[in-house]
This record gives sequence, structure tokens and C-alpha cells, in this order.
Amino acid sequence: MTDALTATLIGGPTILLEVAGIRILVDPTFDPPGEYPSGPSVLVKTTGPALGAAEVGTVDVVLLSHDQHPDNLDRAGREYLATVPLTVTTTAAAERLGGTALGLAPWTHTETTLPDGRTLTIGAVPAQHGPDGMEASSGPVIGFVLAGDGVPTTYVSGDNASVRVVEEVVDNQGPIELAVLFGGGARAKRLDAYLTLRAHQAVKAAELLDARAIVLVHAEGWAHFTQGQQDFADAFAAAGRSELVVLAPGESRTL
Repeated sequence: MTDALTATLIGGPTILLEVAGIRILVDPTFDPPGEYPSGPSVLVKTTGPALGAAEVGTVDVVLLSHDQHPDNLDRAGREYLATVPLTVTTTAAAERLGGTALGLAPWTHTETTLPDGRTLTIGAVPAQHGPDGMEASSGPVIGFVLAGDGVPTTYVSGDNASVRVVEEVVDNQGPIELAVLFGGGARAKRLDAYLTLRAHQAVKAAELLDARAIVLVHAEGWAHFTQGQQDFADAFAAAGRSELVVLAPGESRTL
């Protein structure tokens, strides 16, 4: 029997996943609305988190797709990491963050023990934060696959703009039961490039994943998102697909 997974959207890319007695937080962002420098650009946060760090409380693991952009790890998120027993992230981010951060290269993994003694495998998978050739500008990013005996195999995309990368994940890690897809069609105007999936790409990714549920994150709360939650819902409906889960910030769903 497979355990149920409960997902709670905090806001932006930040989501709490609870499964098999373990609490996992993705890309902690707890800062209020405002302007946040990001390299030569400034990102504008339009809404604050539905739950603050204290309301989220303690977690067992943070999955951090990358640390170099404030819409994925902000000042309050960095402070929060000091309370976390294990932060799994890129090797570059782990070197910068220190503490409990563990860096993984794509296609490597670590393991943690669940409360009942079972093993949860946390695998790192590729993520392409923009079009081909963008890594030098965007920096390294990873996604994750959670798996274990009785645990639904769950893909967390991180900031990824490539459907081809999703196909690679399925080929190497599938079958995928649940997925958390970063959307929003985030756009860097100075580079004239999309840095995360747009709605039509998310539909193609869903076709490849064939997951029973896909939770959308990273589609509200920031001005550089070119598409919102409704755009993704409309695209899935037009394609006749029903697996997309769109949560309001603060809302939970058991899958």
C-alpha cells in the first residue's frame, strides 16, 4: 500500500510535502513583498507567503533547487535553513551555504530514515533554468525524485524550462506517481528568455510524466512570472487533462 502525500502551498515555489511521517519543504521563501536584487536585475515579489516560517514549524528535510535567486531562497529562507537537519541542494549551493547543506550532482542520491524505519531515497535530477546554453548565466539548478518502499515516487522539477529534461527524468527514474512542477513562465527580460515552464510545455511534461497528480507551484507571487495559475489550469483543461492540482496559497491537498 502506498502512503498518501499531503501538499501545502506556502507561496511561489515554496511547498510543504508530508509523507510517511516526514516533513519536506521545497525552496523556502518567507520574505514579504518588495524588490529583491538578483544579479544585475531586480525581482519584484507581489505577495507574501501564506504561512510564515514559525507557522510552518520544523521540517526534516529541505529540497533546495538552487540558492542564487531570491525567488527560490530569500533572506528569511536562509535563516530558516539553520533549523533544518538536512538541506539537499546543488554542490555549488552546499559549498556556499555550509551547515547541514548536502550537495548532490544530477543522477546521484542520498538516503534518510523514515520514522517507521523505512528508507527514503532523495535523488537529484537535472533541471535546465532557461533555454539551451543558459547555465553560465543562471547557475546550476537541480530537481529531485523521492522514492522508497510504500512511498509514492514523486518528482520535484525545480526551476526547469525544458520538456526534454522531463523526458530524461522519466526515462531514468520513472514511473512517476506524483509531481511538483515549477511553472509561471518566468522571464528574464534582459536575456529575452523563459526560465521556467510555460503552460503549453507543462501539458507536454504531463503527457510524459503520466503521473496521477501534478501540483503546480511557482506560478503566483512574483512580477516576472508571465503566466499564472489560471493559464495552466486552462491549458490542461483544453488538452483534456485532469491531473493538475492548483492550490491557493495556504491550501493543502492529500494526494
